[in-house]
Amino acid sequence: MPSALLPILKRSLPLAAITLLAGCTIAKPRTDDPYEKFNRDMYAFNDSVDKAVIRPVAVGYRKVTNPPVRRAVSDFFTNIRMPITVANDLLQARPMQAAQSTGRFLVNLTLGIGGFFDPASQLGIPLQDTDFGITLARWGVPEGGYLVLPFVGPTTVRDVWRLPVDSYFFDPLSYYSRNHSFKYGQEYLPELFYLVTLRSRGIDAESFLQSAYDPYVFIRDAYRQQRLYELYDGNPPAEIIEQMQGLKDKNFDPDELLEEQHSWENKQPEQGQQPVKN
Repeated sequence: MPSALLPILKRSLPLAAITLLAGCTIAKPRTDDPYEKFNRDMYAFNDSVDKAVIRPVAVGYRKVTNPPVRRAVSDFFTNIRMPITVANDLLQARPMQAAQSTGRFLVNLTLGIGGFFDPASQLGIPLQDTDFGITLARWGVPEGGYLVLPFVGPTTVRDVWRLPVDSYFFDPLSYYSRNHSFKYGQEYLPELFYLVTLRSRGIDAESFLQSAYDPYVFIRDAYRQQRLYELYDGNPPAEIIEQMQGLKDKNFDPDELLEEQHSWENKQPEQGQQPVKN
């Protein structure tokens, strides 16, 4: 089902985290990856699917649209999925955040002409994003092992539960596809279009991934750092940042890690330096 494919784009290339890593103090690679062999196989599979099918469609979408159109479509999907954030804010016992996200949703739905525009941001109503994985974390559920699932991408033993819970109970796109039936599966078109929109956003940031000497490790660590920042509303405690970056490990030498990265780039100058072509 297309609804099962939605996370492959949202989480197989966590662009917010990649941008975050690019601007952060260099972090020590994580070593707590008990399912690494399976994960690497699934990463390779998802990457092949992306290159063969999803990315070409996203590139075609960018060629037939301009930035204002893509921004309007992106704003629509961001707004229409806001009930996921509202519901999880309530589950996290954060009524103020739930009210704020509800106000943002209603303002963009009305003044924003169905959500294709974003007057809420101009009115000073910030955008926040949360899900059932973050809800479980706030309830005290441990993260568990890192996982890469086929057609899903990066997740963890804890975060994987957001897929069925958010999709079934809170996601308007999934609700629409479950409760409508048209010829040729046309009820899934909104979800498929959302997939293309998500993948289109990632094309500009692909150079970060291509410059990594181990893309699997880069995405793994980027994903987990992104989730940490989401859990703490973008402001994790200093001691957690230090632990995340390996600064408390006496055996960690960031210069040595940079040397490894530079050594790999020197061996593959074309991959590390050329920009991504659409």
